[in-house]
Amino acid sequence: MALGGVVAPSASAAPVSAATVAGPTPVGTVKAWDARSNPPMVVSSGKPQDWVQQVDHKNVLSYLVYSPSMNRDIPVAVVPATNAQGQRVAKAPIIYLLNGAGGAEQNQDWLKMADVRGFFAGKGVNVVIPQAGAFSYYTDWLDESLNTPYLKGPQKWETFLTKELPGPIERTLNADNRRAIVGFSMSGTSALVLPEHNPGFYDAAASFSGCASTANPQGYNFARLTVNRGGGSDFKTATPERMWGPMGSPYNVWNDGLINAEKLRGTRLYISSATGLAGHYDQVSYIMGLGASPLEAQLAATTLQVEGGVIEAAINQCNHDLRAKLTKLNIPAHYEFRNVGTHSWPYWREDLERSWFTTLAPAFGL
Repeated sequence: MALGGVVAPSASAAPVSAATVAGPTPVGTVKAWDARSNPPMVVSSGKPQDWVQQVDHKNVLSYLVYSPSMNRDIPVAVVPATNAQGQRVAKAPIIYLLNGAGGAEQNQDWLKMADVRGFFAGKGVNVVIPQAGAFSYYTDWLDESLNTPYLKGPQKWETFLTKELPGPIERTLNADNRRAIVGFSMSGTSALVLPEHNPGFYDAAASFSGCASTANPQGYNFARLTVNRGGGSDFKTATPERMWGPMGSPYNVWNDGLINAEKLRGTRLYISSATGLAGHYDQVSYIMGLGASPLEAQLAATTLQVEGGVIEAAINQCNHDLRAKLTKLNIPAHYEFRNVGTHSWPYWREDLERSWFTTLAPAFGL
């Protein structure tokens, strides 16, 4: 069920520039990179990540962007802006599209799991996808001494995404000052928090199945379940304490999207979640229609309906709390609250399309 708020006025360009947000922080360096010949690996298998097969240096580009704060190169995929004839478009906006918890490191990224290239072809917008950051919440971690299969050394993702990456990649793509940020699940939180930390920097923000709240017991421990998975088998190496400090601490509160919701004013918003009840995509028959055997379909449907259902139900409460707060603040948003649906990719693929037509394109004036 779509619940539309008051429509915010379209923006021609974000009023705050990349240079202003970066300030004195050293920015990144964009390097040419052929991802197909030198691919990043899936952590568990050591095999090349699947998304690199889409890199053709025309419809999908690949770059390495050096992060001074993390002292390493970050792989970045780009679907460049094109017109209806397939020609590159200059002075186009950028969507910063963030992966979820496992990301490209687990072969669960946007290019692998959705037709990002096909959907955005001809729409006149650049799509920039950082292909690293699994289990990081795309935040700046307090503890810089992590050493896990997924989290090694300083994790300064907010610095990278808001200060180091935008200026250099916008110049590389000859983009303008229009930008949006989109995330789901783990990064659905980031897609709300980063605009709050940088008011006026994003024309629009979209959060699919994300939980804005991080400083209360429910939100903090939901973050624990996510980041624990990045720490190995002991579930103690990667923790929200190492990320944000103790629950309710000043830095944790700073990274709570619900508490700081006032700072979303002026940013066009899309917020989605479902009840956790099984929907069409969560049924055995649908999964069998994709080619799974009856046993495989039964196991997949059970996982979706039990695990995915519980997670989405909790997030649904988060998003209803956020709607109540935004309504009280008289901040408009487009809400996509589904009567059925689990925490899974078919719904996020729908959200990507719906957010474009309802929120992102209007914010860009497209």
